[in-house]
Amino acid sequence: MTPPRVRGRTVASTLIVVILAGCGSPADTRWQDAQTASRNKPAVAKEARDGKDFNKFFPKDKAKEPWDFVFKQEKKGAAIADLKKDGKHVATLSITDTLSEPEALEKFKESTKKLVGCPMAEEGKLGTAVLVGDRYQVKVRSTPNGLSKEEREEWLTQFDLIGLSKLD
Repeated sequence: MTPPRVRGRTVASTLIVVILAGCGSPADTRWQDAQTASRNKPAVAKEARDGKDFNKFFPKDKAKEPWDFVFKQEKKGAAIADLKKDGKHVATLSITDTLSEPEALEKFKESTKKLVGCPMAEEGKLGTAVLVGDRYQVKVRSTPNGLSKEEREEWLTQFDLIGLSKLD
């Protein structure tokens, strides 16, 4: 017969082994897959344009009372601005270089609608985008209750799309 002291140690040892086995590395999750993928791909392509190169193509001169236009972010491959009406944020306007986000081109491949000669695509209920020069995505993303589809399209026509198409 095993003495009680030894039996207690055996049970304790077995519990420790079970607990430690449960603390091993978890199986890959979608988050780990995404992190691995992002480590293997640079966030911004080296050849992407600087965001400051896009600023002159935004419709900032068209944003007159009750509109206001505020640049929000400028980084390599993208420039982003907020559009406000009567002080309320109603949309985000952006120009991005698809060299850093080639998957953005997919939505334009089957596009049958054009705006100022550029393929146009809807992004859900709140976003409208055009592809300029097969490279630059110009997008207006409305806030809920911000701009209508027609208003988003109108703001897209206010960008200097022709000038942007000549950028290189």
